[in-house]
Amino acid sequence: MANGWMIGVMVELAGEPVALRHFFAVGHEDRAKAEWRAIDKALLIGKVAASPVGGLEPVHMVSELSPHTVGRLALKPGEVRSLGWRWPRRWITLEPRAAD
Repeated sequence: MANGWMIGVMVELAGEPVALRHFFAVGHEDRAKAEWRAIDKALLIGKVAASPVGGLEPVHMVSELSPHTVGRLALKPGEVRSLGWRWPRRWITLEPRAAD
């Protein structure tokens, strides 16, 4: 079960030819609620795209966040953390390693 979600939201900004994907880490177990929380936060940045952009839905789940990742990066329950436009590799790659 996920302790959080990485959500991508396509945001239209003035001066940009196409909507850009903005990433959000959301500390919510329910995926649909996490997507809505990310939309609410994205609306503070700009308008959310109304249709797919470059094959990506306007709001889409990028990955589940494991309990390990959520704890290590201190994402609180219910928190929505804006991560910016760049690929948030730190959030996705903190899975525990298997013992050798």
